[in-house]
Amino acid sequence: MTMKANLRTIGIAGVLFVAGIAADAWLHLGVIVNDAEARIGRPATPASVAGVARRTTRRTIRRTSVYVATLPRGCTTIIVEGATLHQCGTTYYQAHNQQYVIVTVD
Repeated sequence: MTMKANLRTIGIAGVLFVAGIAADAWLHLGVIVNDAEARIGRPATPASVAGVARRTTRRTIRRTSVYVATLPRGCTTIIVEGATLHQCGTTYYQAHNQQYVIVTVD
């Protein structure tokens, strides 16, 4: 290789190096690509923190075949996944016709 070719190769490498540093600086400053955002309160976005928490904590309510006529004392009324339940200690009841059915909440 001649001296002229070596200088050209070094010059091209230098230009590419400076361009790489400039592009890296622009990326970190958000000039080219903005920072990713997870918006709180926007659970409809698939990658948001609120949406992920909602999907992973979804509860299911399953009825058992055990029915009672009246609720025990000290029950509180709660709403789980849109269903009105009566929580009596660790047992959950759901109104069904004129009775209450024991349900499990997962």
